[in-house]
Amino acid sequence: MIRVGIDVGGTNTDAVVMRGREVLHGLKTATTADVMGGVVKALREVIAGAGIDKREIGAVMIGTTQFTNAIVERRKLAPVGIIRLGLPATRGLPPGCDWPEDMIGAVKLHARLAQGGYEYDGQLLGTPDAEEIRRYAKEFAAAGLKDIAISCAFSILNDEQERNAAAVVRGVIPDARITLSSQIGRLGLLERENAAILNACLGPLGLEVIAAFRNALAESGITAPFYLTQNDGTLMAAEQAARFPILTVASGPTNSMRGAAFLSGLKDAIVVDIGGTTSDVGVLQAGFPRQAGVAVEVGGVRTNFRMPDVYSMGLGGGSRVAADYSALGPQSVGYAIHTEALVFGGRTVTATDIAVAAGVAKLGNASKVAQLPAEGVNIAYERLQQMVFNAVERMRTSAEPLPVIVVGGGSILLRQELKGQTIVIPPHFGCANAVGAAMAQVSGEVDRVVRLDDVPRDEAIAQVRADAEARAVQAGADPATLAVIDIEDVALAYIGGNATRIRVRVVGDLNENSKDFAA
Repeated sequence: MIRVGIDVGGTNTDAVVMRGREVLHGLKTATTADVMGGVVKALREVIAGAGIDKREIGAVMIGTTQFTNAIVERRKLAPVGIIRLGLPATRGLPPGCDWPEDMIGAVKLHARLAQGGYEYDGQLLGTPDAEEIRRYAKEFAAAGLKDIAISCAFSILNDEQERNAAAVVRGVIPDARITLSSQIGRLGLLERENAAILNACLGPLGLEVIAAFRNALAESGITAPFYLTQNDGTLMAAEQAARFPILTVASGPTNSMRGAAFLSGLKDAIVVDIGGTTSDVGVLQAGFPRQAGVAVEVGGVRTNFRMPDVYSMGLGGGSRVAADYSALGPQSVGYAIHTEALVFGGRTVTATDIAVAAGVAKLGNASKVAQLPAEGVNIAYERLQQMVFNAVERMRTSAEPLPVIVVGGGSILLRQELKGQTIVIPPHFGCANAVGAAMAQVSGEVDRVVRLDDVPRDEAIAQVRADAEARAVQAGADPATLAVIDIEDVALAYIGGNATRIRVRVVGDLNENSKDFAA
């Protein structure tokens, strides 16, 4: 099966063509202002470079930062109607109470509190009133809202009330795009609710982006189905991505980490992905990114859905260098590096210029940086190395030695040794993110609370695993390739009946016989 992997970053759009585990061709092009223009250009050039027929392509995998950027930049966010099932409790902390003011201004929240919810032990907190929910739905309809989020106290234990409320809302607004908090988040009402609202506010943009990608592929003459990469290193079909765009947030660094694992052959390592604007540092465990164990902020909003544990810093090939050479970044020339950097005939001193002047990188016209003071170059390059070293050390959780893999176009900034530690720079390092997208698998995850007084532990885990495998197959995984990559069971002492939270995650290769899955 021939796959095309594309990763759209803030500076560059990378593309790769792979046949099985072989990289046929990879390239890096500048991201264009309209994004899709760069995607079409990358597609055409990488297919031509690989020398394949477009009809041979079995699937296209795309990683994009557009949804992340929309939240961070507070743009193209739709107004959201949110119904929380939690009265008579939960009134003290209304939806959006912990959001930054500018985010509240960008997302017009229409919040309603309704009867319902569950106690921590699964007992009823309140009984939902269908008429109350219907009244709120009519108010949303009158306000022209179509993007609706529904949350419920402890819906992670039981999602029945959320599903029933969604049915009532859809009876009033048939074309509503409804997000249930139990579909995305985990334990923690506010954080789970926040994730649902963020997903809802991205609804129209999700449809727009998926349509644009579909048009870009059609314009390139590609008829194969396409998938988007999620932030756990796996794939979801285009239509699924339109429903849950929030799950693509942080997929860029995840793709790079998965690509680093594939290209280097290392399953456990620290990965440094140096781009044009930022660097992301994460940890590989069994070939997948280590997941964040605490609430993660997305655009200043606390959420608790799955996210890779990644440390980002403002250091990249386009990072501006301070006048006294003592600091680099976080400001960057971004995709304008090809005209702004000194080695390319520009007037801005960048990290790339420092690396060229230090004799580490070889690109552009080195004579353009010959006038830079040697002492200043040494100070700036030492600072660059120290920033990367500090970030690597920050991500360690033990004294156990782990290899360091460096990928991304900015890998040329570093020597083969970092503060005494040898680093691994694999082949095709510049397009590792596109390789990660192309080789992404399909996952299924189930997170459930089970009372072991009712069912033996091994049987409970087996049930949750079976449900996770069913979700993976439904998402397009080949049943013959399914493998469990994570099992977690934690006793919940505050819930009766010997309750235990069981989370199982499985992955499998994309089923090559399900090409119509994303159509």
